[in-house]
Amino acid sequence: MLVGVPKLAGRAELRRLLDRLAAGCHSALEIWGHDHVFTGPGMPRFQRQAPIRVGGRTFYLDLYAEAERLDIELDGAASHGDPRQREIDLRRDALLATVGILVVRFSHRRQETEAVRREVLAIMASRRAAAG
Repeated sequence: MLVGVPKLAGRAELRRLLDRLAAGCHSALEIWGHDHVFTGPGMPRFQRQAPIRVGGRTFYLDLYAEAERLDIELDGAASHGDPRQREIDLRRDALLATVGILVVRFSHRRQETEAVRREVLAIMASRRAAAG
């Protein structure tokens, strides 16, 4: 896509953004999570925007760790600040729980890189231990 414009100002940053979008990031918060939290030492390779069918519906999970049956959702202000969206999220989370998937949500207000990393790794360890 950028081959025809090798001298484009900001080309490297645009390439990085296109790579993040191709990796499944759909919001600025998901890009932040990709760049700062959910990659690097100790983090598994998450499935991004993983399609899961439950009760005849398909849900797309922001970050899915299949072995641990863990869905990490990054809730941005634009779509998750509305009380109606909150209700939709709660119903979705309950449906995913019926097939053993734990949903953990981090809001756009929670950009604490190391704390979130520690919590995610602890949750994953707990899920593995519970599975036996």
